[in-house]
Amino acid sequence: MRDAGPSLTAQRVAAHRLRFERVPVPYGDPRAELDLAHDIAAGTVVPEGRMHEYLRARTAFFDRVVVGALDRGMTQVVIGAAGYDGRAFRYAKPGVLWFELDHPATQQDKRARLERLGVATAHVRFVPADFAPDPVAERLLLAGVRHNSPCLFLLEGVAVYLERPVLEKLLLELNRVAGPGSRLAVSVSTASPGPAARLRFEAAVAAMGEPARSSLGLVEAGDLLARTGWNGLNSNSGDDDAPAWHERLRSIGLLVAGTPSALAP
Repeated sequence: MRDAGPSLTAQRVAAHRLRFERVPVPYGDPRAELDLAHDIAAGTVVPEGRMHEYLRARTAFFDRVVVGALDRGMTQVVIGAAGYDGRAFRYAKPGVLWFELDHPATQQDKRARLERLGVATAHVRFVPADFAPDPVAERLLLAGVRHNSPCLFLLEGVAVYLERPVLEKLLLELNRVAGPGSRLAVSVSTASPGPAARLRFEAAVAAMGEPARSSLGLVEAGDLLARTGWNGLNSNSGDDDAPAWHERLRSIGLLVAGTPSALAP
């Protein structure tokens, strides 16, 4: 990542996301998220193609995980490496507290933009942390995460940029504050699109100064999640879609796991 201003990948994701339909809910402030995305995208034009369609599927997956959890009564959500994600505003719901965990430089820039845009943030706790050296669990607890209550954890588009030991440490730290009934949604970078596509992706993000540092096969991802206390590897976003659709999500590295009680029938 870059210490000054938004990352180039964040700008491009924001530009892509402006063109997607989002999961609708009767609560929240979608306009606030759109204002933030427009501010970040800054007129960036992105093409159609494989990456656009992947981001469409990834965005829909995480939206549905969030909405499903909120509809089941989840009252705390932690977004790891939140960047310029706007779900805390689009899906703001009375009684739900959001925790945005991110690098201090990115978080400072985001908060300045939100203040300039006049976006209300009283329901959001901003938790600065560098995942490699900082005690993530301790900072989340100090920010008010209730470790004896269920929590939804989101790791969207971040695992690929973390070295394997840092990713493992982050998953362990999140598990430390995950109460019974917690869930984790994560996207991992797999080789499923093919080696040529993978090489193109790695070259593109490296050129933006944000190199890819890890990729995980699905078996590796399952082993890593289990080793860090996250059970029940699957792609069920909490709805009643057909198993074939869940398998498709799993094949592109969109996964859900949880503490045991979260995955019981």
